[in-house]
Amino acid sequence: MISVSEKLAAERRIRLHSVIVVSMCVLLLLSLLDPQFPKEQLLQHIPTVPSLAVILLGARRGWWSTTAIICLMIFAFAHILGSRFIYTCFPYEEIIKSLTGWSVNEAFGWQRNHYDRFVHLLFGMIMPLPVAELVARRNQIDPVANVTLSIGFVGAISGIYEVLEWFVAIVMSPEMAESYNGQQGDLWDPQKDMALAFLGSLLVAVPVWRRLHGQRAVG
Repeated sequence: MISVSEKLAAERRIRLHSVIVVSMCVLLLLSLLDPQFPKEQLLQHIPTVPSLAVILLGARRGWWSTTAIICLMIFAFAHILGSRFIYTCFPYEEIIKSLTGWSVNEAFGWQRNHYDRFVHLLFGMIMPLPVAELVARRNQIDPVANVTLSIGFVGAISGIYEVLEWFVAIVMSPEMAESYNGQQGDLWDPQKDMALAFLGSLLVAVPVWRRLHGQRAVG
């Protein structure tokens, strides 16, 4: 039997989650104002709009914890920023240098813009918890198996995204394809992106398992 206080707390949590997701939707709309790369930016957001719609639905139905919602919105924020600058033009070098006087490109000898690599790594680190919580909500599954499934999900989605990105690129002009997929002359770019996403999911495997184990013990 759920107490009145628990019911009120759940309702407050759902409202909070909905406000967080709606705020990100507003940020997405603001990012479309006066675009520098209008066609490429719209292409980048083909998956963003339905994804945010699903997340909002899940937020209103209480599918995730506040931590998982924040994780999803961190990734959405990073993607919105990247799409605004079509990833390859995201000015992280200028931002870091203006704040610290330190050049990350010179320090690591980078010749390309690595913001896309950062976001792929972030995807791998962000997604296992929301996926695992959703699976745990629907099924009584062992936390180890759940984490393994979540890591597999990250790998699968990364691979599917790279294939879709390739398909979109081959129907575009070469210039449009290059600006959209951000390969920057690296023939192994898709493999490196998928590897970083996989690495990110491995880095958070233990923390996600511990959280699932704790939630199961409480439940």
